[in-house]
Amino acid sequence: MSSEAVRPRGRPAHTPGTTILTYTPDGKRVITAGSNSAIRIYAVGQDGEPTTVDEGVEGHFGIAATNDSFVMGAEDGTVWQYELQSGKMQKLLVRCALPIRDLDISRDGEWVAVASDELTVKIVNVEDMTKVKYLRDQSKGSKHVSFDPSGRYIAVSCTDGLLYVYSLASDEPELVQKLDGVIRRLEAEEEATSSAVWHPDGTAFATAQTTRDILVFSTIEWGKQKAFSGGHNGEVTALGWSPNGALLATAGADGQILLWEVKTQNILRRYDFANVINLAWHPTDNSLSFTTSDGELFIHDDFVPREYLPLLEKPLQSAPLISAPLAETSGNVRRPVPSRPKEGLENRRREGTPDSLDDILGPMDEDDDFIVDDDGAGYAEGINTYGKRTNGHLDDLQGHDDKKQFTGFWKPRTHSPLQPGSTPWRGNRRYLCLNLTGFVWTVDQETHNTVTVEFYDRELHRNFHFTDPYLYDKACLNENGTLFSSPATDENLATIFYRPHETWTTRRDWRTQLPEGEEVRALALSDNYIVAVTTKDYVRVYTLFGTPYRLYRQKSPAVTCAAWRDYVMTVGNGPVGTNGHATLKYSIENVKRDEIHQNEDVVALPEGSELKSVFFSDNGDPCIYDSDGVLLILQHWRMQGQARWVPLLDTKQLERLAGGRKEETYWPVAVAQDKFHCIILKGGEKYPYFPRPLLSEFDFQIPISTAPRKDDENEEEAATRNDGARFEEAFVRQTLFLTLFQDLISSTNATPSQRTEMARKELEVDKVLLQMLAVECREGEERGMKALELVSLMRDRSGKMLEAASKVAQRYGRSVLEDKIREIAERRIMGEEEDDELA
Repeated sequence: MSSEAVRPRGRPAHTPGTTILTYTPDGKRVITAGSNSAIRIYAVGQDGEPTTVDEGVEGHFGIAATNDSFVMGAEDGTVWQYELQSGKMQKLLVRCALPIRDLDISRDGEWVAVASDELTVKIVNVEDMTKVKYLRDQSKGSKHVSFDPSGRYIAVSCTDGLLYVYSLASDEPELVQKLDGVIRRLEAEEEATSSAVWHPDGTAFATAQTTRDILVFSTIEWGKQKAFSGGHNGEVTALGWSPNGALLATAGADGQILLWEVKTQNILRRYDFANVINLAWHPTDNSLSFTTSDGELFIHDDFVPREYLPLLEKPLQSAPLISAPLAETSGNVRRPVPSRPKEGLENRRREGTPDSLDDILGPMDEDDDFIVDDDGAGYAEGINTYGKRTNGHLDDLQGHDDKKQFTGFWKPRTHSPLQPGSTPWRGNRRYLCLNLTGFVWTVDQETHNTVTVEFYDRELHRNFHFTDPYLYDKACLNENGTLFSSPATDENLATIFYRPHETWTTRRDWRTQLPEGEEVRALALSDNYIVAVTTKDYVRVYTLFGTPYRLYRQKSPAVTCAAWRDYVMTVGNGPVGTNGHATLKYSIENVKRDEIHQNEDVVALPEGSELKSVFFSDNGDPCIYDSDGVLLILQHWRMQGQARWVPLLDTKQLERLAGGRKEETYWPVAVAQDKFHCIILKGGEKYPYFPRPLLSEFDFQIPISTAPRKDDENEEEAATRNDGARFEEAFVRQTLFLTLFQDLISSTNATPSQRTEMARKELEVDKVLLQMLAVECREGEERGMKALELVSLMRDRSGKMLEAASKVAQRYGRSVLEDKIREIAERRIMGEEEDDELA
């Protein structure tokens, strides 16, 4: 034991038998219950007598708490909620026919999971006990139940040794894993534990094994990870992660509590305490509380010795997975200093000079670097094998814009290949695809990868998981199937693999290999075709069933591609601009009709900006997202020479970022339902990571103008100008979508519903103009010219909108403007009559 820690005294709390405890989330109280009817509430940091609640029933086996209340499950099958401050019973949440064995409460405090000897686990809403969710797949009674930190999963440990993991992403819980051999087969009354204890980062849980080791299981690939071995000589009775996940405490029937370092799985300290059956870490302090089968409570302050306290003070640490993804990619990790090879130093000794510096000092040890990167600034990264500082700390050859130096070798900067929706490796895992259909990720298992495909709509498609010996590095996903490609290896050529979700015959996967020396740079998948751009600058088009449909060489070196129905968009590096960067060029063609709509046109990116993603909207219009956070859509792209990129949204101008209130960026996912769907990345993050982040959506907002400053004008004027700016943006946006729709129906045989939709979009534009007219009329008679211009922009030919415009002018007393509007209406009527006569 640590010499600085004082051994805590046991506090008699209950009669001998099962004794349970929990902290409140704020750490201010410890609540215990046991085989008798009493409930004890201890104030943390005070040695006074606890508050005793005698209203309880006998035989408590389950406990959970919030900052305002706590919940108790008893042997008689009842689950009661108590008020924390007074200790009074509030209400009966649920009643079971058989004894309650365990309780857990979701992090938001809204749901309580109830494990009992019954076959069904119930999840009850705390506020409304009539709202109950049922977990029905168990074939035996449940001994433990536990929510994961995010509330996405819940684990149920059964007495038959099976662990059930359910997803709570939807209203109806769905069984996602039934794991055998993960927990022990234990009777409900046994003191040993079979609970799945979730790591605070939510990517793994730990369970006690028959071998008395603690094994970690990943929820990413649902596989065994690292183990805490050689600790206990008796059955493991309790375990718990520290709040930051850096330490693990375990108790055993051998009369010891062990403190483990999670990263190394080493035992840091052993403590002698007999009969411990439950333990809990304080949410914020260096304290561990535990109860024994003797009915005693111990509150062990300064539980972590001083020399190991920095581990407890770290921020949230990653679970001990095989490749510890978070630890390996932390931006705070100091880079190692390159060591100088001993052999190289020996060979560089000056021959015939026994008094040389090397002979005097002797050979330098490999790790004896005399320059230390003690502030993490990277000075030591530039040390060469002679111990000298290289020029790596200097600026690149380009230098400053106003002071460029001549160099004998110059290479233009080109855009690297881009697979939309894919993220780079982080630790041992990465996303291969993220879109509105679902997501595909892969995990590096050293000798092979494991690939998981999940869908948002699980009623339509079932998730699947497979072992990947080909090491797929690119993927696409849609409602029809999943597409993969792998790089060439010593054993295999570059491969394209397609797996359809459903067919009316037996499902037929297909795989094809590229010629030797050729690899895939980017993939795209539409409802009708598969597209691959390769390192040979070939564009390879296949049907969904593997038939090669088209092959041609791209005019510019391939970067990426996208597809929608019969349309294929390819992007490549074009001519080098004045800044030394290659200009991106794009082409769009209709594969089925063999029609080229745009041929090597320029992707509109400002200087210094990079392409982050390219995709088609749900209406089939090409979109790009750049590193400046701007989303653009391609207008008039079906007409050669007419295409232009129009900004739909500048994320840096979002209202949520005003005043520097948030530091966040956005990962593009899709443009659908007239919204920008993305993933919000907090503080400095560049890519989404695990656990899977939630999708967010933003309305389009074309950057027309900024809102006027309120301190420059009165509130009424500011409100009017704000309305004007808002309507101006809406007018430009609605007009844009109207032209996109006009282009669509002009290239196809318009259906009656499309023509009706066309009329509706025209009417929406006119309504915005009518709102803008009202703003101008409020401004005064001097704005009459602009007001009349707005009326002339109206598209309605029936006269209804012009009549409404004249009424607006009449309401604000603009008689001259009203007369002008009526003249426009008359001219339009006369013009239509002339057109009819000519027809």
